[in-house]
Amino acid sequence: MAKQLNLLSTGQVIPTALHTEMQRSYLEYAMSVIVGRALPDVRDGLKPVHRRILYAMHELGLVPDRPYRKCARVVGDVLGKYHPHGDQSVYDALVRLVQDFSSRYPLLAGHGNFGSVDNDPPAAMRYTETRLAPISHEGMLTEIGEETVEFVGNFDNSQQEPTVLPAQLPFLLLNGCSGIAVGMATNVPPHNLGEVVDGLIALIDNPDLPDEKLFELIPGPDFPTGGEMIGETGIREAYTTGKGGILLRGVATLEEIPASRGSKRRTAIIITELPYQVNKAAWIEKVADLVNQGRLQGISDLRDESDREGMRVVIELKRDTNPQEVLQHLYHQTALQMTFGAILLAIVDGQPRQLSLRQLLQEFLSFREETLNRRYNYELGKAQSRVHLVEGLLKALSKLDEVIAILRQAPDGSTAKINLCSQLDLSELQGDAILAMPLRRLTSLEQQNLQQEFEQISGQISLLEQLLNDRRELLKALKKDLRSLKRKYNDPRRTKIGEEQKSRAEEQKGRGAEGHKGKSAEEEEFKSSEPAEEAVLEFTQRGYVRRTQPSGRKSKGENGLHDNDFIIQTVLTDTGKDLLILTGGGKVYPVNVGEIPPTTGRSPRGKPLITMLSSTAQGAQEAVVSRFLLPENLETKQMILLTKQGRIKRLSLEEFTNLTRRGITILKLKDDDELSFTQFTAPGEHLILASSGGRMLRFPVNDEQLPIMGRTAMGLQAFRLLKNQQMVGCVTVGKDDQLLLVTQEGYAKRMAASQLRAANRGDLGTQALKFTSKTDNLAGMVMAMPSLRDATRTAGYANASGEVALVTNKERVVRIPVETVPLLGRDVKGESIIQLNRDEKIITVAEVRS
Repeated sequence: MAKQLNLLSTGQVIPTALHTEMQRSYLEYAMSVIVGRALPDVRDGLKPVHRRILYAMHELGLVPDRPYRKCARVVGDVLGKYHPHGDQSVYDALVRLVQDFSSRYPLLAGHGNFGSVDNDPPAAMRYTETRLAPISHEGMLTEIGEETVEFVGNFDNSQQEPTVLPAQLPFLLLNGCSGIAVGMATNVPPHNLGEVVDGLIALIDNPDLPDEKLFELIPGPDFPTGGEMIGETGIREAYTTGKGGILLRGVATLEEIPASRGSKRRTAIIITELPYQVNKAAWIEKVADLVNQGRLQGISDLRDESDREGMRVVIELKRDTNPQEVLQHLYHQTALQMTFGAILLAIVDGQPRQLSLRQLLQEFLSFREETLNRRYNYELGKAQSRVHLVEGLLKALSKLDEVIAILRQAPDGSTAKINLCSQLDLSELQGDAILAMPLRRLTSLEQQNLQQEFEQISGQISLLEQLLNDRRELLKALKKDLRSLKRKYNDPRRTKIGEEQKSRAEEQKGRGAEGHKGKSAEEEEFKSSEPAEEAVLEFTQRGYVRRTQPSGRKSKGENGLHDNDFIIQTVLTDTGKDLLILTGGGKVYPVNVGEIPPTTGRSPRGKPLITMLSSTAQGAQEAVVSRFLLPENLETKQMILLTKQGRIKRLSLEEFTNLTRRGITILKLKDDDELSFTQFTAPGEHLILASSGGRMLRFPVNDEQLPIMGRTAMGLQAFRLLKNQQMVGCVTVGKDDQLLLVTQEGYAKRMAASQLRAANRGDLGTQALKFTSKTDNLAGMVMAMPSLRDATRTAGYANASGEVALVTNKERVVRIPVETVPLLGRDVKGESIIQLNRDEKIITVAEVRS
């Protein structure tokens, strides 16, 4: 048997806690990705791969006035010298630097096929050619040989590469940047050069410039593909906090197109610009799919007429079709309208930081000031060295006979140098220069040229010393450079900023309640000039909504409803507010109350609520779980979301503000799970959950038990469900509240909420109901007698009528007065309250609203 090695005794193994090693290794990996790969530097706006591409091309001499060279040569140099990664990743980065639809100011000029807005792939690197664009050559690389930036060794210390390029413009803002690191991401939109330079100069002149003045100079991003931005809210949020959503739209116009013989002229929607990074071919395919599925009506033909002159997508409409209505559907159902999520995140002093627009500009100005100081110090050193030599030559020429005598008497060059330095008071460098001086310098013309050079360099030294010693002069030179670059490379803005909002609002105003209106933080809702009217919304068990006037509500009541339908919720509001609809898929959609048609004698049942949502929501065929108005004090209340499988999440109500018609996802769900219950809550309240097995769990609502999460979180496990069980109830309770429990076989009881002991989230719960048969299950749990606390908490909603409705699987509805259900203890079985037929069972328990 082999002898076992004893590694521990020799010191070859160092015991380390697993969590400590994992934390250290992961953080090192994360910082390596953040700093060395995925995020741009705030100073030159480049990631390492882009910086290495530009520097390698600079070393190859691929300047704008030189011929193009094969991209394969550039990629090879980058790989061999600086960036030991895959060649395709380097080529992909190079291609993006060439594409004028990806970069607002492309840093490379290309010759060949570098892709298109249709997402066509570029040609292989052996076919395409490239060289530096003028703006990158002048704005990034002209000063790199003047000791303006630090150099470090490459991966094998065989070459030196710059840690940052001496950018003369904030290319992070000009071209933008997107990148995903570990635990963070950046998405900086591109901007207009002239506007950014104006903002920089204004900050130089007044570092305390108000944000409003700065935003006037830089009103918003300027995307290379044009389009238009709607509203300013998202832009201001991104500029002030470093993060915000910017609503973008494509540019669409209406044209009358000639028709074939014997038919009338038709109207067509012409798309000439798409939002940034939208694939044109994929967008056209999406529109065609919507038309084929019947989700987009009124379109007779769709074709792409784009050419070298620009984009042109023609959407022909059928006769008698409202173009504005079709256009609104395109905005809401396709990427013709999208939100650009701006995140101004960059590397600052080796650390990732989220910056505001002002901070980003100030970081660049600080870097530019530093590079100018280094450049002028370098130039001053060169000038002082040269003037020192010229001064020695002029001194030698003024004593030419003495110099000649010293040289004749010296036995060798070393002795001559020593004698010159000692007798004429020269330095060693001056002595070397005199010994190396050719005879032609002895002519009077050469002496005159040396004198002029001395005076010229002396003036240059005085200017450089002034720039280095006086910061105001340095900033003047900085502004002069910025203005010079603006004159050369500035171009008009391509992206419009809400110029057509007003006209579109007027066009939408007359479309009636069936029109689709978008609304977001970036887009102000275009409302009618008519004042908002008071309204009462009534929601029924079968999913209908009725809108009435407050004065006519009592007379109407439940008249017109089917026998198996009843009102489950009544809301007092006005036509200017938005009603929020939560679906089982975890999405929330806004519906303007004014768009809900008033209930008339012809339609006493009202309208199905699902038909008020966008076609995307209707196509998903998700059930409506909750409908509500946002309370005024959003910061003090939250919403609890509970799924059928027992996952729970507490969400801030601020997540529900500024929604679009497309809705947003507020809860991530597993494939076989769905949202079942929602509750408003505030810290300090208690939450009670009930499972179909009769178990109930009570725990306090606080950050320890139920922390507030973001929209994309899946939530936590709230209840340990046993096999074949699901959640059937979720209520928030006070000290004196009562609960009503009803089983599927018609047994019920009331019990005090205080009988349930407080536990922790995720526990199994307490058995609060015993069943008379093994096949019975809890059908539902609701509040039995809402207290004054509950009435206050749900202000704006009518109180319960004191009845509950029991809905069976045979669509039979039976109303039961709550007070007739006995008040029993936790360990007591319920009493029969309804006579069920064979194979009939209760599936829903709902409060009836008066």
